Amino acid sequence: MAPRAVLIGAPGAGKSTIGRRLAAALDVDFCDTDAEIEVRAGKAIPEIFAADGEPAFRELEKAVVLEALSTQTGIVSLGGGAILSAETRKALAGHTVVYLDISVGEGLLRTGITARVSEGHAPHPKDGSRPLLEGPDPAGRYRTLFNTRRPLYREVSTIVVRSDRRSPSKVVRELTDLFADDGVQDRTGRGDLRG
Repeated sequence: MAPRAVLIGAPGAGKSTIGRRLAAALDVDFCDTDAEIEVRAGKAIPEIFAADGEPAFRELEKAVVLEALSTQTGIVSLGGGAILSAETRKALAGHTVVYLDISVGEGLLRTGITARVSEGHAPHPKDGSRPLLEGPDPAGRYRTLFNTRRPLYREVSTIVVRSDRRSPSKVVRELTDLFADDGVQDRTGRGDLRG
């Protein structure tokens, strides 16, 4: 048993939005591992970070992701940092892994960091929605996360989809067209959609 596809990418890449729409288009189930982590922990991800710390979160994340990879048959969306685990990266081998690639600038826009700075507000409110982007320099933190993780996303991906300035609907259409091609089903080729 294996997911039809696993979506990975930086914060703001659209993994959850595109994942839900892609699952609906393919008439399969959707699993967001961040949502599953919250169910299992009985609290929101920012609360896990605050109470237990990032290492505890990453261990729980790894367990949830490994379970999803072995039990889910639809579309699975991973949290942005899930690929930091070597065990997770190894488990992704043989799966259809779609990397939703965005630029740093697009990521800053989509996470709301750019808008808050340009409006003269604090760079990022301590609202807890993205605990790794809190602090005095969220743009710098985003760039660091992006630069650290991007090589790992590329390493495990079998399909790269550039989603900058593209609607989720357009990305989903291209993916459904690609999944109609038998070449994706064998999970051995690398695709690259630049749109």
